[in-house]
Amino acid sequence: MPIWLPAALLAGLFQAWRTALQHRLRSELTVNGAGLVRYAYGLPVALVLALGYLAVRGIAWPAPDVTYLAWAAGAGLAQILGTALLILAFGFRNFVVGTAFAKTETVQAAVFAWLVLGERLTALVGAGIAAGVVGVLVLALGDKKLGARDLLGALGQPAALCGLGTGALFSLTGVMVKRSTIHLDMADPVAAALVTLTTVLALQTAMLGGWVLAKEPGTLRRIVETWRSSSQVGLLAALGSACWFTGFATAPVALVRVVGQVEVLFTLGFSRLMLRERIRSHEVVGLLLVTAGVVLALLGALG
Repeated sequence: MPIWLPAALLAGLFQAWRTALQHRLRSELTVNGAGLVRYAYGLPVALVLALGYLAVRGIAWPAPDVTYLAWAAGAGLAQILGTALLILAFGFRNFVVGTAFAKTETVQAAVFAWLVLGERLTALVGAGIAAGVVGVLVLALGDKKLGARDLLGALGQPAALCGLGTGALFSLTGVMVKRSTIHLDMADPVAAALVTLTTVLALQTAMLGGWVLAKEPGTLRRIVETWRSSSQVGLLAALGSACWFTGFATAPVALVRVVGQVEVLFTLGFSRLMLRERIRSHEVVGLLLVTAGVVLALLGALG
């Protein structure tokens, strides 16, 4: 079994689990503070993973150059800005539309990966991406009666623009992460992925930490005070990112993204187990489409 497959599946699980735990921090930290705990508490975990793997494999830590650091910093900044744009979309009246457009991330990832990395996908993988995007759109829109004409008409709305920007920035994050790992030119792609993860988290901690220090100094104290829950979020974020980065290093970015959409299955599962809510009809349709998308993508990649 290729390593990217379990990596993508585990990435979806860890991300859904982290999101479920992060809900606890919403009432205790600011938006920037909740983002910073992912990087600051995740960095030590990533460093241990990278150092441990390199030691076991007998690989020396590579010396980064300016080009590598530029790609890594770009990936880190894109993720920070993408998260901020998504939260900004929630502030607009029609935030549902913004969320829906953010779900075009997989399609945008395929386009950016083709433009930047020259990655091409089979027809089956393309069909899987299409089915997966439709599925997450159904889940994101919920019971809102929005057709294709409504979505097209909403393109000029601030929420929609923020959603599209979010999808683009998250897509660019994956592409730049892969570009960073390629630039390291290491024989072991997993080692390159873990080194890049550590580098990106360190840069994100410095960038967002510097902003919080300047603008929200009191938030840093709260991040320390909430270390029990914050450290759990950081641990799961680091494990999830390690899986994402490993997937990006060993397979096409869009393929990893579409398989990683199993995150929505895990997210709904956590929600149902915690809240004991009934699954609605549109959620069944969305889940079936996402599942079909993952299956099609796997058939196209492994067939």
